[in-house]
Amino acid sequence: MTKLTIEDLKRIKEEVRSSTLLREGGFRAKITIHMGTCGIAAGARKLMSAVLKEIEERKTQDVMVTTSGCAGLCSREPMATVEIQGKPPVKYCDLNEEKIKEIFLHHAIQGEIVEAYALARGSETTY
Repeated sequence: MTKLTIEDLKRIKEEVRSSTLLREGGFRAKITIHMGTCGIAAGARKLMSAVLKEIEERKTQDVMVTTSGCAGLCSREPMATVEIQGKPPVKYCDLNEEKIKEIFLHHAIQGEIVEAYALARGSETTY
């Protein structure tokens, strides 16, 4: 049996993490709106309202929306993270209602990353 490298372990961790997080709730996609104090001050509540309105208008039932605290990049707020089952999460920054609607349609619904607003792919980890 060959030895696993650090890269192998990171890949396995990401695959397991992304499949279990979304699979447990029966959702295909998850959108996290970062609503720490800085995010709220920058407009995160408007993002949340816009996403919930899109879900309601499109009668979408397989996209989960949740919140988190500060993502640690206050100058890039408001921010959101989109996770699609089986793929690494994507963190989006400097958002407004129009951008989050575009991200909802293209990434959460169609599975296509909106590169223009993407800050990073993958999970934050410490090794």
